Amino acid sequence: MKPNSALLIVDVQIDFCPGGALAVPEGDRIVPVINRCIDHFSHKGIPVIASRDWHPPQTSHFREFGGLWPVHCVQESDGARFHPDLRLPPGAIIVSKGMDPARDDYSAFNAIDSLRVELGQLLDELGVERLYVVGLATDYCVRESVLEALRLGFGVTVISDAVKGVDIRDGDSDRAMAEMAAAGAAVRTSDEILEP
Repeated sequence: MKPNSALLIVDVQIDFCPGGALAVPEGDRIVPVINRCIDHFSHKGIPVIASRDWHPPQTSHFREFGGLWPVHCVQESDGARFHPDLRLPPGAIIVSKGMDPARDDYSAFNAIDSLRVELGQLLDELGVERLYVVGLATDYCVRESVLEALRLGFGVTVISDAVKGVDIRDGDSDRAMAEMAAAGAAVRTSDEILEP
């Protein structure tokens, strides 16, 4: 693993975990795996970036305003917080997306930090060339983030046991993994990534 890498944690928020407003089945099961990845990357001095949905109360993303989804991850709500067991390190970069009420913003590349700097620019400033991607949900925000990263010229590795999907239709997650791999993403398990 090279210093010009970063770990991108996509949307590991309470509302996307069991008991949340838009729960990914067993979405919390990946948190211990992600924590192992965080420890490994942090120990090597590699940046850790966490994206989050950060919706306004009224947005076209929500079903009651014409979108697909129930209300979830509303700014400052409990459901929008990161999962309580997720151990983000000091200095983790937090980027927020979904704030424009007229856009869905599945991809983390639509997210900005507290200074309104977009993820792509942050990665360029950090000299990042390869992303290791984990999080929720495989078939939506993970998929869109990975495909956008590849379009922008980043190398991408998806850590397969550190992502989970919604699977509104049976097989959506498997199809998303196949699509990401076909577009050029490497798919590896955490054991393969974290071996000494």
